Amino acid sequence: MQSITSHRVRFGELAGPLVSSSTLFDWQLVSTQAITTAADDPFEGILENDGIPYAPVVNAASVARYPTIGDTIDVEATPTNVGDSSVELTYEIVDRDGSTLATAQMTHVTIGPDGTALSLPESARAYFEESRVSRSPPVGPDREPTEADAGALPSFSSSTRVRSPLAEGATLAYFEEYPRLATIALEEHIERRGADVADLYGERIPFRMRDWRWEFESPVRFQSTLDVECDVISVDRETVRIEHTLSSDGRTSIRGTTEYGCFDDAGEPTAFDERTLELFDTA
Repeated sequence: MQSITSHRVRFGELAGPLVSSSTLFDWQLVSTQAITTAADDPFEGILENDGIPYAPVVNAASVARYPTIGDTIDVEATPTNVGDSSVELTYEIVDRDGSTLATAQMTHVTIGPDGTALSLPESARAYFEESRVSRSPPVGPDREPTEADAGALPSFSSSTRVRSPLAEGATLAYFEEYPRLATIALEEHIERRGADVADLYGERIPFRMRDWRWEFESPVRFQSTLDVECDVISVDRETVRIEHTLSSDGRTSIRGTTEYGCFDDAGEPTAFDERTLELFDTA
C-alpha cells in the first residue's frame, strides 16, 4: 500500500528555472505526514506531546531529473522496513508520464521530550507491516569515499545562526534547511575563489544535489549556531563530491556525503564546464 501526494510545481519552489534541492526534502516531509496520518499516528498528536515526529535518521537519495515550473509530480511513499521504534520509507517522485524524477530512502524515528526514540504505536506498526514491500533501490553515492580521493582538493566551512522556526512555534531547525545551508557554504567558497555564482549559470545549472547519503546524529536547536564543514573528495565532469559535517553546540548533528551535479534548464543531467571545475583545482 502506497501513500501518494500530488503537487504542481510553484514559482516559490524554484532556484533558477529548476526546483531547489531543499524542495525535494520538503516534498518528502509532506509525504511523510500523509502516510503517518494514514497509519493513525499523525504529526499533530506527537507535537501536542512535545515529541519530534518521524525525525530522519538516515536519508539517501538520487535525482534523475529536476522538475521545473509547470511539472505536476506525485510522491509515492512505501514502507520498506519496520522496527520497534523506526520505519524506513522509500519515496519515489514521478511525473505525470510516470517517469521517475528522484528516488529516496529514509529511516524515521519519533523522538520523545527526553530525547530518546519512542516505540511505534501498535496501530502504526501494524499498518506499516501490512503495507511493507521488499525493496532496496540503488540510491545515494555508489561507493564509499577513500582518503586517496581528496588529494589536494579544498576544504571550506560556513556558520549560521538558526532562527527561522521561532515564528511557527518550533524549537528545532527544519529538515529542508540543512541542504540549503550546505549549498550556501559551497556558494560562499565559489565567491571566495573570485567567481560570481550567477555568472556560472546559463545553459548549465551547476551544483544541484544529485546523489547523497546523510546520517542524522542529533537535532539542531533554535538559536544555536550551525557549523557546516565541507571537504571536497573528488571532482570530475559529472560530479563534485563533498563530505559534510554539520555541528551545533559543540556536537556533530549530521554527517553526509553529497554528490553535486550539473543540469540543463529542462532538468536533465549534463556535464560541468571547465571554468566551473577550476574552482576546485587547488586546496
